[in-house]
Order: sequence, then structure tokens, then C-alpha cells
Amino acid sequence: MCGICGIIYKDPQRRPDAAMLERMNATITHRGPDEDGLIVTGQAGLAMRRLSIIDLSTGQQPIANEDNTVHIVFNGEIYNFATVKSDLEGLGHHFKTKADTEVILHGAEAWGRDVAKRLNGMFAFAVWDAGTRRLLLGRDRLGIKPLYVYEDDEKLVFGSEIKAILEADDLSLSLDIEALNNFLTFEYIPAPRSIFKEIRKLEPGHTLVMENGRTVTVPYWTLEPTDGVMSEAEAREELSATLQDAVKLRLLSDVPLGAFLSGGIDSSVMVALMAGLTDRPVKTFTIGFKESSYNELKYAKAVSEMYGTEHHEYILEANALDLTEKLMRQLDEPFGDFSVFPTYMVSQIARENVTVALSGDGGDELFAGYDTYKAHKFDRAIYHWLPKVVKRHGFGALARRLPPTAQKKGLVNSFKRFIQGSELPKELLHTRWMTFLAESERQRLFSAGTLEALSGTDSFDFIRRHAASVEGLNDITRTGYVDVKTYLTDNILVKVDRMSMVPSLEARVPFLDHRVVELAFRMPPALKMRGYDTKYILKKTFWDKLPIEVQRRGKQGFSIPIKEWLKDELKPMATALFDERRLREQGLFDPAFVGQLMDEHCRNVDNHSHKLWALMVFQQWMDNYGHHLTK
Repeated sequence: MCGICGIIYKDPQRRPDAAMLERMNATITHRGPDEDGLIVTGQAGLAMRRLSIIDLSTGQQPIANEDNTVHIVFNGEIYNFATVKSDLEGLGHHFKTKADTEVILHGAEAWGRDVAKRLNGMFAFAVWDAGTRRLLLGRDRLGIKPLYVYEDDEKLVFGSEIKAILEADDLSLSLDIEALNNFLTFEYIPAPRSIFKEIRKLEPGHTLVMENGRTVTVPYWTLEPTDGVMSEAEAREELSATLQDAVKLRLLSDVPLGAFLSGGIDSSVMVALMAGLTDRPVKTFTIGFKESSYNELKYAKAVSEMYGTEHHEYILEANALDLTEKLMRQLDEPFGDFSVFPTYMVSQIARENVTVALSGDGGDELFAGYDTYKAHKFDRAIYHWLPKVVKRHGFGALARRLPPTAQKKGLVNSFKRFIQGSELPKELLHTRWMTFLAESERQRLFSAGTLEALSGTDSFDFIRRHAASVEGLNDITRTGYVDVKTYLTDNILVKVDRMSMVPSLEARVPFLDHRVVELAFRMPPALKMRGYDTKYILKKTFWDKLPIEVQRRGKQGFSIPIKEWLKDELKPMATALFDERRLREQGLFDPAFVGQLMDEHCRNVDNHSHKLWALMVFQQWMDNYGHHLTK
């Protein structure tokens, strides 16, 4: 696991400044604290930070080919590198390391951009061929590892995180208002956008080639979902074998390895499979909370006892303000998912014991695991057909009158969320229950100037685009596909990558082995959701591997009591960030409406925690990174 960055000038006579590359590289030290590497060759400069996982003694980067004309920097892990290496040796390539990095280097020589098709893993890489003056960038199929790109008439700059790019000289950057709108609506910014209009994410499953000053980006992998024809017995057999192999591949490591264990189905299945593949107790890590409705310790403990793991649990009692300020400094792009807190904390305690941890992320998107799937089905089957007057003046009025509760979910909070989502357009599928800013609120939140800049834009454009590409498929298949292309890539995986990298921990996600993903999207929808029972085939396949406590629990999610924190520990910070003069000078938002949201939340009139937290994140981002805006 590493962090990478670099700059390539389009003028072959221009040479990158090594001191600038060192500054870029220093911003991502947390991604690779073990060592660094840098090379300037002609018009290209490549740099990296390394977290040593495999081939500890000879895996230093950048790595060059036999005649020192091609160089690579690489972030990630290639789990099938031994097989690919054997193929390349058969073609006459010679290896000087045991590292998976060198496989990509020689693979790029042999197969060009098609090397990415042969890799099973999580990766972002940059290969510079000085002979042909050709740059090749690649990102893994699901977007587990990040890669950002800035390009203008003179140069292309790339980095694992935006903060690395920001250290390059002569950048011209502006705020992307559409990205800001996406962020406040969904709490994340969808690819290829970033908060800077001129910096873009290389999309998952894509490669970029720059040659002779011309850049071309193309996909090398496309997920092609179907409604599938497969018996339950066939699905169970194939899922069991494929997921077990995916876990087995991800146990490859020259350093200590463990697993995140929330006590949910996905992480519990991971631990069960790990326990069957190793002769040592699995090291497991869990975060709990003082608030009972947020606490999952008993479920994790049941799994630990069933498999005899070496279990570590931690009650989150950190100073909310200190932790907020620490994590916000890490977020060089606004990101509003509350669960960054527990993800960081569980990564931190894991890092004290291991260097690699397996995670259960991805199971919800592949097997219809979210409660929003249930809400979508209930809305289509029943609620949609109720008279409008009943919905608007009955349930809608009741939802508006009910005050929020302090519980994580609870009947009242779930009811209010359902009603809010049901008021959004039906074509947004179940993502209607994953939005946090209604159109009426948007009109009041943004200033007149911001609304004018957003005129003619669509807050949900990326959702509609992905949904339209699989038009005609069953709702469960379509919504799962949209989840994978949006929420998984740009929310869940961003959270896991950034928060695990803060304490320099490598997180691996077996559910997102592309073979498991492709299998899930060949399955009939009824095997994913049976009635209102989500993750049906996953449960049926691994039911006997789960303790009774996990079998009986409902979907919880990984969250924190931030709605209470905003009324207490974080209130002074929010008040300062929402200062009327500050907002007015900034010119993006209506200070009066922001003040109203804060007042209603603190008086428990309504739960505005999602909107307020997102606004806080953006305001703190402006303090930390806004000075880079040059136009």
C-alpha cells in the first residue's frame, strides 16, 4: 500500500523540479511511512510513499525495467501477480524483485494499457516510458484505490490524494459549483468530478494514456448486469467458492494481518472464512459507543467467541472536537459521511496490532443489503398507490410534526426518513432515501448567485445516467448497479481508503474481487431480496457460519451520534463556521437559512444533522484548502 504522485510536462525540453516533487510526496506520507522514492527522467517526475506489505527488502519504488527506460509508481496490491509474472517470464521478461509492482511494469511493456485487464487487485499506477514519451495511468475496476488528475496546456499532474496535486507549481483552480451541489445533496462528490473544477478523478475501471501531449481515457472493464437465470443451489455453490478464494488471495502478506468486525453479516462472513483458511487465531477489531442504540459490541463478541479470534474492542469516547478537526484536515475534498469517525478509530486500534485488515465492505451493494431497498419496494408496492391527500396531509404532516429521537434509527426516525424520500422523483430509484437536501431546501440554502450558477443543472444527473445505462432490468438489479457505480465508489470506498490510511493501515475488501462482483450481477434478483428479506443468498450460503445473535439482528450501519454532538461538543465549532459575516462574505449560502437550520436542530424541532455536518465539513475545507482557489 502506498501513495503516488507525479508530473509530466508536455514540452519534452522541460524538466520537473525535484524539490516540488518532494513537497507533493510529503503530503501523503501517512499513506506510506516506511520509505519514499523519487525519480526525474526527462519531462517526467514520479514519486511515491511506501507502506511495506510484500517483498519488504527489494520492493522499493520507483522500479525500472531492464534498460532503465520505463519506470513505475504503484499504490495497491495485485493478488494474482504470481500468475501474471509467470506469463511475462514466458514472454522473455526478467524480474529483479519479488514485488507485485514489477508485474505491472513489465505487463505495460508487453500489453500496453491492456495490462489492467489481467490484474486482480486494488490499484492505481503510473508508468512512464521515456523512449516513447508515453504516460499510462490505471485504476482498479471498482475504484478501491484513488487517483486524481489535473491537466492544462502545459502539464499533467496526478496524485493518490488531491493534496499532493495542490503542491505542484502553476495551477489554476476554481470551485466546482456542481460538485458542491452534489456534495450537499449526497454527502459525497461523484466521479469524475472533484471539488476543484480542474481536478478530476480517473474513473474506476479506466486507463489514461498521454502521448505527444494528447490525453485519451478509456474503460478496460465494464460491469454488465443481467437479471440472471441461476438456481439457488448453483448460486450458493459458486458464491461460496468464489468468495472463499477471494478471501484466500487477500491473506497474502509479509506483515501481520487482521479483520474489521462489526458483527454484521458481511464482516462476520469474512472472519468465518478467514478462520477456516489460517491455522492462527484471526485478529479482529471492533468499535463501540456509550450510546446503546449505536453499540454493536455484543454481535462482534459473539462472532469472536464462535471462531476463537484474538479480539480487540474499543469504546469511542474520544474528544469529538479534537477528532473532528484531525479528520477534517485529512479530507482535501469535502466528504460528509458520519462514519469516517468509527472507521478511523477502528483503523487506528487495528494498526496498533496489524498492518493489513480485511473489511466486509461491498456486500450491501452486491446483495441488496440496505434498508433503502425495503423502502423502495414498499413505496412501489403500497405507499405509491395511496391517495395524494392521505400522503401529503396525513403521513407527510405527521412526519413534519414528530420531533426526532436520539436513537440511531428507531421507528420515528425511520418513518420521517421514508416520508422525505417518498417525496422525491420515482426515477431516482432507492437513492431517494440516500439524499439529504430537498429541492425546496436547496432554493433557500444557496445564495442567488449560486442558484444562478446552478441554473440548468441537475443535482441527480449522475444517478440518472447510470440508471439509464441499465434501463429495462429489474429494480433490484438496477439499484444495485447504481449503488456500485456511485455510493460504493465515491462514498464507502473513499471513507475506507482515507480513514485507514490516516494511521497507515492497508484495508482489503474481498467482496470487491471483480469475480465476486460479476457473479453477484449474474444472479436473479429474487436471490438477493426475497420479499423484504435482504441479502437472501448471502445469508443462505453462510447461515451456518453465523452465530444466532448475528442471524437475528437487523441492518444497522456504521454510524455515530453526531446529531447529539452538534447540540453539545461540536456546537461552538459549528457556530464559528456558520458566522453570519463569514457566510455573507463567502457569498455561497443564505446565512439566515443556515442559522435557522442550526436553531431548529438545537431545539430538537427537527434533525438537520446531515445538512449541518456537510456544511461544517465544507466550511472547514474552505479554511484548510480554499486558499488554493485562484479564480
